[in-house]
Amino acid sequence: MKRTNSRRAKEKLPTTNRLPVLPLRDVVIFPNMIFPVLVGRELSLRAAAEALSRDKYIFLVAQRNSSVDEPQAEDIYLTGTVAKIVQMLRLPNGLMKILVEGESQGFIDRVVETNGFMEADVSVLTVTVPGDKKMEALLRQASDLFQEYTQLHRGLPQEVMVAFDNIAEPVRKLYFIAANLISKVEAKQRILETREIREQYMELITILKNEIEVLKLEQEIDTKVQDTIQRSQRQFLIQEQIRALQTELEEEGEVSPELGKLLEAIREAKMPQEVEVRAYEELEKLRKTPMMSPEFAVNRNYLEWLTAVPWSKETEDNLDIHHVKQVLDEDHFGLERPKERILEHIAVLNLVKEMRGQILCLVGPPGVGKTSLGKSIARALGRKFVRVSLGGVRDEAEIRGHRRTYIGSMPGKILQSMKRAGVTNPVLLLDEIDKMSADFRGDPSSAMLEVLDPEQNSTFNDHYLEVDYDLSKVLFITTANVLFNIPLPLQDRMEIIELNGYLEYEKLEIAKRHIIPKQLKEHGLDRYRITFTDAAILKVVREYTAEAGVRNLEREIASLCRKVAKQLISSGVVTSSVREAPAVKTRATGRGRKPGGSVTLTPDLVEHYLKVPRYRNRVGEKEDLVGAATGLAWTSVGGDTLTVEVSIVSGTEKLTLTGQLGDVMKESVSAAITYIRANAVLLGVSEDFSKGKEIHVHVPEGAIPKDGPSAGITMAVAVISAATGRPIRSDVAMTGEITLRGRILPIGGLTEKLIAARRVGIKTVIIPRDNVKDLADISDTVKQGLEIIPVGTLIEAVPHIFRLHGVPANQIATHRARQSTQHPKTHGSA
Repeated sequence: MKRTNSRRAKEKLPTTNRLPVLPLRDVVIFPNMIFPVLVGRELSLRAAAEALSRDKYIFLVAQRNSSVDEPQAEDIYLTGTVAKIVQMLRLPNGLMKILVEGESQGFIDRVVETNGFMEADVSVLTVTVPGDKKMEALLRQASDLFQEYTQLHRGLPQEVMVAFDNIAEPVRKLYFIAANLISKVEAKQRILETREIREQYMELITILKNEIEVLKLEQEIDTKVQDTIQRSQRQFLIQEQIRALQTELEEEGEVSPELGKLLEAIREAKMPQEVEVRAYEELEKLRKTPMMSPEFAVNRNYLEWLTAVPWSKETEDNLDIHHVKQVLDEDHFGLERPKERILEHIAVLNLVKEMRGQILCLVGPPGVGKTSLGKSIARALGRKFVRVSLGGVRDEAEIRGHRRTYIGSMPGKILQSMKRAGVTNPVLLLDEIDKMSADFRGDPSSAMLEVLDPEQNSTFNDHYLEVDYDLSKVLFITTANVLFNIPLPLQDRMEIIELNGYLEYEKLEIAKRHIIPKQLKEHGLDRYRITFTDAAILKVVREYTAEAGVRNLEREIASLCRKVAKQLISSGVVTSSVREAPAVKTRATGRGRKPGGSVTLTPDLVEHYLKVPRYRNRVGEKEDLVGAATGLAWTSVGGDTLTVEVSIVSGTEKLTLTGQLGDVMKESVSAAITYIRANAVLLGVSEDFSKGKEIHVHVPEGAIPKDGPSAGITMAVAVISAATGRPIRSDVAMTGEITLRGRILPIGGLTEKLIAARRVGIKTVIIPRDNVKDLADISDTVKQGLEIIPVGTLIEAVPHIFRLHGVPANQIATHRARQSTQHPKTHGSA
């Protein structure tokens, strides 16, 4: 672009105001400047040709939208520049290149419809420059900003400022700056549309400031980018220099500090030979890998894990059998079977010093001490203890680890636990092994087969380390609540030890020996004379807890301790001086509380603190009832009694079952009734006892779902009682599955059921004869005071259930002879 002589331009302004209009895309042409314009559209070519045929004057305007190929009047701005075509050149491709010289501002009064091009009536704007100080200030500020703009903008040559300084007229300075601004069409158009020069300068200054701010931000960003590039280049050069120095040092027999630490760790780990060879191979690979490579971090992490797991370090076992027994007895009351198994293991170790197959599975309801027993075993043996929670594990890689090809890969839980233990012979507790599940990522229980197999775990292979690791020295202890959730192949690799629910006397002793001292200490009451009577503890056990373990018992005792602490503080019995001094031993009357920080908890005080009992203290029926029999059931929290009620009434002949009975229990009722109908005479029941009758079987506590086959004998006896009107002995409970031939099949959970019978005061328990073999494994304390009667058929059970009018002895003898002939079998005796 070039400057023109404005005085000469004014002399040549056209006499007529109707001019051809040339729409321009993405450009604004200002007066007093020369611009080349490339004309290619048919509309523009005709407008330029018309101007050349007249006086060469043409009106240049910018398009509002540059994407419009054939603009109409509404597609162009109404303010533009009156210019003269000073040169024209036709190009071979049909385009026309014209050189235009801006003369003056102008605005369209009216667009005239012309054939083939756009024409308009244009008014020429005469600019008057005031001579006041404001104008001078605007000119100076615009000049300073333009100078700063040219310094920041890389696309403008420095000669622009030289040309600008040679201009004297304010109007020409304005158009020169506007023409050299690299800005949007809309911004430049606002300068043309402003008709007063001071307002034009204000608009120009605003545009300059915005552009300068943008340029400064661009420069700041560019500086940061350049700094980052330079820093990366500098870091790369330094690393290359370090690598060259390392290569030179390695040639001289020296290694970097990081690799030196790994080398020292490999030497101190005392790995097996094949593992050590693998470690040195990986170290050599790491030495040759650039530090910037992702493989460097992967190989380094692998070597860190390989050297972190223990390979040779182990603790010395305490094989003093008396010490081990003392520690186990100190930590747990009861649990004789697992304690005996550990003592046997210690005895064998005293003889052979090393033995495989040390995998125990403790199965029992929650809160019976499975996890704490594992800790106690580790303390007794003097071994490190590590617990691994398997609840919710559903990915096989969590046991065996992830392969190194995955981002963030790491060894499985087994080797992570060995790293935490730091020795090769810890006690490793695999908690909640029955809570594992499988999904599309694999079955973790299958991975546990190798871990818990004494013949295979000496060469356990983790996917991450990819070397054999010896787990044979680990004492594995697994825990589970239910056995049927553990796959059979996994059960086959473990020695199952069942932990039954605690009896009342055992809970009493556990509370006195362990729970109460622990809670008194945790609540700051161990310095005062806080005592619990046996009756108070038993009240908590019977009326505020319903569990096989002691977790809820511990919570309730903790609640009592908090109540006592609050009572002591709020009553002023314990002051700041009393809290630091020994407890006062004087006793006082009144609700168990004693002055000087001394409290005795009685059953009344327990009920006062814990409010209404949550559970009713179940006791057996006091009188013999017709159609009501007491059964025994197994639950996840231990054993319980189950009352079966039967009523036979006149009505539609049908069988009604209520009490949320499961499918198995419903089938047991049907089997029992079918057997009674088939043997009505033998059982003393009318053959048509169900004809025209509705038999209603109900099991109370209907909100609780119930299922299982072991209530079959109980339902059969209740139906016989209701059909004959004979009362059932209230001190007898029974359990067993019944068949269509009246046989009583064995059941599970016998220990828990006997405990439930003792709890409610039952004196006689009828069990299947095939369960006699299980009595040998049940503690004498559980069987004490119980008359346990094994039966093989329902006929044999009847004389022990009904006080009067039982089945004649000769009929029972005949039935037994028939059963033994059909099914010869030798039975044990009670």
